[in-house]
Amino acid sequence: MSPYSVFAAVLSYGTPVIMVLDHSHVPAVVLVVEDEMLLRMRAVDIVEDAGFASVEALDADEAVAILESRSDIALVFTDIQMPGSMDGLGFAHAVHERWPPVKIILVSGQWKPADIDIPANSCFFGNPARRRGEREHLLPSEPDKADTYGCDAGAVIDLR
Repeated sequence: MSPYSVFAAVLSYGTPVIMVLDHSHVPAVVLVVEDEMLLRMRAVDIVEDAGFASVEALDADEAVAILESRSDIALVFTDIQMPGSMDGLGFAHAVHERWPPVKIILVSGQWKPADIDIPANSCFFGNPARRRGEREHLLPSEPDKADTYGCDAGAVIDLR
């Protein structure tokens, strides 16, 4: 069997993203940046079920501190709306400028950035959830109706 396995993960809460995992090396590390605990826990479960290691941050400030202290982060998965000194889009630009090899997945259920606003080496997946009152209800996304920029809904994110 090949040392590579392919796992189709639902990183954007319903939009398929294919990740290539190289079993001949230490698992790639994904930094999950999400202020809502349940969404963060779900994203971490998906990342770990795919065979990747995960690190969690509640906001961009904590995520920057993690990136400054580690050199093994291959991918950042971040919500756009977050508390703190910068939102997810500003954070994505900071990551792209300071750590260019790190790939970025941006998600938002409320905000749609223009394609030009997404940094290089990044993907945006939208419409993962709808708000009803104060509770968030996760809805399965239909790939043909999901808002994606910077990559196709079935994009390959190669973390080798």
